[in-house]
Amino acid sequence: MKLVVVSAGLSVPSSTRLLADRLAAETKAKAKARADVEVEIVELRDLAVEIAHNFTNGFPARKLAAALDAVAGADGLIAVTPVFSASYSGLFKSFFDVLDQDALTGKPVLIAATGGSARHSLVLEHALRPLFSYLRAVVVPTAVYAASEDWGAEGLPERVERAAGELAALMTGLSAARPAAPAKAEAGGFEVIPFAEQLAALRPAG
Repeated sequence: MKLVVVSAGLSVPSSTRLLADRLAAETKAKAKARADVEVEIVELRDLAVEIAHNFTNGFPARKLAAALDAVAGADGLIAVTPVFSASYSGLFKSFFDVLDQDALTGKPVLIAATGGSARHSLVLEHALRPLFSYLRAVVVPTAVYAASEDWGAEGLPERVERAAGELAALMTGLSAARPAAPAKAEAGGFEVIPFAEQLAALRPAG
């Protein structure tokens, strides 16, 4: 099972990459009981020039093409951006603009962001969640925002653990349950199980 992490951090070291690594490690640990998870990191900082060229010539260069293929082929995605002007960064948005519009359909996605102040935390709900909903991804209920003061403070580890658990459950549970969906012979199709019921089925008893 493959988990791809897209990090749009620009500095080295980067708090955005640090948050991405924590989320990936926790997701891998949460999924370990059900499946082995291979993690691949996509650093958008290294792809900035190729992303810009893709807009002008319409074709991805080698490294960008590999990153786009990795995201499209992933069983789950973690997407982390720094906050610029109260929204996701331009580099972050540009990467998903050149991604095939169907690449994230039905794919579990955990969204996260970093910023200098807690007042930017709503970026998760007014910018990131609508973006991935538009791309028809399945966005986990818990999003993670880390302000400068959150590092080393109470609250962030708990949010990371909860979000990672939700992503791991979707990656391992929904993919395993999908073949068991009963067919509607009389309609010639398949029964559609509401997302809320799928999540409820994945929660441990008690």
